Amino acid sequence: MMLTSGSCATGIREPCQVGNEAALSGISCVPQGSLDRVNCQGNVYGMRSKGGARIYHERMFEMVPMPEISASADERFMKEALRQAKKAYALKEVPIGCVIVYENEIIARGYNRRNTDKNTTSHAEINAIRRASKKLGDWRLEGCTIYITLEPCQMCAGAIVQSRITRAVIGSMNPKAGCAGSVLNLLEMAEFNHQVFVERGVLKEPCSTLLSGFFRELREQKKLLKEAVDE
Repeated sequence: MMLTSGSCATGIREPCQVGNEAALSGISCVPQGSLDRVNCQGNVYGMRSKGGARIYHERMFEMVPMPEISASADERFMKEALRQAKKAYALKEVPIGCVIVYENEIIARGYNRRNTDKNTTSHAEINAIRRASKKLGDWRLEGCTIYITLEPCQMCAGAIVQSRITRAVIGSMNPKAGCAGSVLNLLEMAEFNHQVFVERGVLKEPCSTLLSGFFRELREQKKLLKEAVDE
């Protein structure tokens, strides 16, 4: 895709190929070094790269950084998300865990703490997104991959889109409430200005087993409590 650069004040734009900071040097209305993503209308979005290298992927009329992660790495990072889910389990929370990866390193972790924090928004994904934004110093998480043990709800799917996360890897799907392909698919809606690349079913069995085990124990506890009350 051929994009344009030039002075926004004059409206004069010349063709340029976006791929490094030099290509952005002609955009005079934007502070240099702070932003480096441009769409075909000349709008600029930010992404920081600690190593200085940028990888861009063309999609939906924008240049979007696409992480390059192997299948084995996906499983390794999902195992880390499962570790987070087990922390929720220990708190008697629904065991959902999440990690966010940038340039092949985990930059944020999160697990479900809704009951513990008495906060509706304290889901694994929201907690991880907050930490990732703090780590990178930007609300835009372009170039990041989020690993989630359970398909996100509508709130978390919306937050993933709003934070401009590039890729989502999901363990177990949630046919009753999932919004990444089950009930809805908010992550890949063409009507939105950002779409997420989605990989489903990574370590599906251990993710599903952890959840089913939790709910089985919960049912057993409720049954025992009811029997104790009846006596």
